[in-house]
Amino acid sequence: MPTLVRFLFICLVIAGAVYGTMLALVTFVDPAERDVTIRIPPERLNSEQVSPK
Repeated sequence: MPTLVRFLFICLVIAGAVYGTMLALVTFVDPAERDVTIRIPPERLNSEQVSPK
């Protein structure tokens, strides 16, 4: 095989392996849903207010 064809073939094989891996992850892995709570200190909430002149 010429060098360019061999290079393109190897790139296609690698891209196919990556695509197959992503497809397997999407098919077989089910993400767990959970609630997320982020506490914001009151000091950060009041620091955005503009003080009167």
